[in-house]
Amino acid sequence: MRFPFLVASVLGGISGLVAFHCSAQTADYVGDGVFTQGIEGPAVDAQGNLYAVSLAQAAADETRGGTIAIIDQQDNAQLFLTLPKGSTGNGIRFDRQGVMYVADYTGHNVLKVDPRTKAISVHAHSDKMNQPNDIAIAASGVIYASDPNWAASTGNLWMIATDGTVTLLEADMGTTNGVEVSADEKHLYVNESVQRRVWKYDIDARSGAVSNKRLLIQFPDHGLDGMRSDVAGNLYIARYGAGEVTVVSPHGTVIERITLKGQKPTNVAFGGADGKTVYVTLQERGAIETFRAERAGREWRLWQQ
Repeated sequence: MRFPFLVASVLGGISGLVAFHCSAQTADYVGDGVFTQGIEGPAVDAQGNLYAVSLAQAAADETRGGTIAIIDQQDNAQLFLTLPKGSTGNGIRFDRQGVMYVADYTGHNVLKVDPRTKAISVHAHSDKMNQPNDIAIAASGVIYASDPNWAASTGNLWMIATDGTVTLLEADMGTTNGVEVSADEKHLYVNESVQRRVWKYDIDARSGAVSNKRLLIQFPDHGLDGMRSDVAGNLYIARYGAGEVTVVSPHGTVIERITLKGQKPTNVAFGGADGKTVYVTLQERGAIETFRAERAGREWRLWQQ
């Protein structure tokens, strides 16, 4: 996501917050300025390579956020591919077959990238989308996409079938941003950046549609950005402006807060040999920080199955 401003207002009350602890220590994985302030993504493939958008070395030309970088396991960042003109990458995910999907917010697309040939195609498109921002992929291959309208502080939620068919699940939400499927594949989580809410839905196992929307948690300050689930179902939420990743249980309890060097995290991803390394993209630093989690990520476990 790209915040057009830092939200400063304070909402009342926090739903579900209790005592937490701070334990994880962060370190730089990619240093300052390697990426532009448009850094997003991130995603890890089955081989353990990390990907993120908006490599700084390409910032001087017209591609800007239209680049995707690969960071290998020796921490080297280099250009992986350049997206078609008019496309700008944001959230990245991989399916169980290793195919890359990219939220293209200027093209109103979800793009599909063949990892072997780097061939890029449009997997899904709708002119009714504001700007696809972040995506999550269920084990079935169904994609869920957040779709904020920053100017109006509203947003939509979309479902994209494996054949690319686009279905609007909910319109006129708050400023939709982070989206994630639960570890047991039974729930979908969607957060709203400006309103600082995280919603929980039930997923229909056959159709992928969602129902039974309820509030998981609401924060009193700062913005919400990308998020991921670990294998126990805990959500790791990038708290834009707070300089932290907040870990929230499936019941809406804050169980850990990881303090970052940068103040504006945009997204998180799990990787490493055991799936317990968390990578965090930082907007103002143009960098990636990392820390160790107690449990592996949901998506990492899918690679093992």
